[in-house]
Amino acid sequence: VQLQACGGGLVQAGGSLRLSCRASGSIKDINVMRWYRQPPGKQRELVAAISPGGTTNYADSVKGQFTISRDSAYRTVYLQMNSLKPEDTAVYYCSAEIRDMSRNPRNWYDFWGQGTQVTVSS
Repeated sequence: VQLQACGGGLVQAGGSLRLSCRASGSIKDINVMRWYRQPPGKQRELVAAISPGGTTNYADSVKGQFTISRDSAYRTVYLQMNSLKPEDTAVYYCSAEIRDMSRNPRNWYDFWGQGTQVTVSS
């Protein structure tokens, strides 16, 4: 199982970016999908999460600014980021709870994408 994230880049303050993360491999089911970020010199933090039914949760710092969504048919999670600020600069990581058919298919395993850099200039 792999998670492939993309969509990061350099953007001016006030701009928008859309991150995507697609899961592939021997997947039986996907449960919660999440986006995290790690700003320079800081710890990784949870940004947003979405359940299979579409229930979402956001960090207080991004509520009303970021939107998480998922396309279950394509095993993809998205993060729409609007009104970006320099403090949103970070490496963004996706993660997913997945039942992997190559392992015990009754267990949920956490998988992570490789990270994508988002840089917001002032």
